[in-house]
Amino acid sequence: MSRATNFSAGPATLPESVLKQAAADMLDWHGSGMSVMEMSHRGPEFISIAEQAEADLRELLAVPAHYKVLFLQGGASLQFGMIPMNLLAGRTVADYVHTGEWAKKAIAEAKKYCQVGIVASSEDKQFTYAPDQSEWRVSPDAAYVHFTSNETIGGVEFHWTPEVGKVPLVVDMSSHFLSRPVEVSRYGLIYAGAQKNVGPAGLVIVIVREDLLGHAMPITPSMLDYKVHADAQSMSNTPPAYAIYIAGLVFQWLKAQGGLSAMEQRNIVKAKRLYDFLDSSSFYKNPVRKFDRSRMNVPFTLADAKLDNAFLKGADARGLLQLKGHRSVGGMRASIYNAMPIEGIERLLAYMREFEKEKA
Repeated sequence: MSRATNFSAGPATLPESVLKQAAADMLDWHGSGMSVMEMSHRGPEFISIAEQAEADLRELLAVPAHYKVLFLQGGASLQFGMIPMNLLAGRTVADYVHTGEWAKKAIAEAKKYCQVGIVASSEDKQFTYAPDQSEWRVSPDAAYVHFTSNETIGGVEFHWTPEVGKVPLVVDMSSHFLSRPVEVSRYGLIYAGAQKNVGPAGLVIVIVREDLLGHAMPITPSMLDYKVHADAQSMSNTPPAYAIYIAGLVFQWLKAQGGLSAMEQRNIVKAKRLYDFLDSSSFYKNPVRKFDRSRMNVPFTLADAKLDNAFLKGADARGLLQLKGHRSVGGMRASIYNAMPIEGIERLLAYMREFEKEKA
């Protein structure tokens, strides 16, 4: 069976070797006689899986010892509420950078718990750029500053780390997590949904500085308190066990590829191939400011939107799947996460050239 070239924004393509390993382990993990999906999360088998996954993630990101790594449920969207619940710590203001659809959702949720200051926004140009640091206006009494470092829908990526002084910097890294090295110590909290670069949907990874724990609002349910999860090593209740197992395999795959620096170089090459073609064509267009273009999510439009359905139909026929852009912006979007090989980019480019020649 031939596999499709999957450009889905998430759940997204996974490394083929990871899927093969998971298939081999399905009925009997390492001679245990059990599938990982059948294991008790309190048993030694799964505890070893979870501990190895955390150790490998810490190694990949060089996570400092005074940061906790949490494997939680609810996806990144649940974090929109958990963050203010846990990090306001008696303050009434939190600052947010508004760069698109996911930032908008985080802002709306935070407003249920505090006053939200918009320190910078790219709404004036339809969220097609990342606001320059010089534009940011951080509130002196803010509990934290939140930004979305890669907007999956708009295809805008921060290729730099903001400076916000002593205020904790909080970041949603969902759609480019583990695509490049990160200086974890510059952040108070990092979170990322797994279904882009890490594994199945449902798992969210939180990396949080220890001094930010233990200050949850009194109304915070126990299962939404970071300290509860940190104290229980992410096992206060049954965790998303199989998703953690797959994530662990992906971490091992990343290490085998040479780590995050090597992965970043591959991602640069892949993205450049696609953007160079878009810039050379009068038929296709990418709306994002060049310096802020995402290496993971590449939106583009056709010269005539009436051709969109024909383009997608032809792509599907060639096994180039999930290229339809998000309903809020239309057009096309190619998500080219870590597991997308350069050959997948070349197949897409060959089809785009063919379609342009036929329809232009």
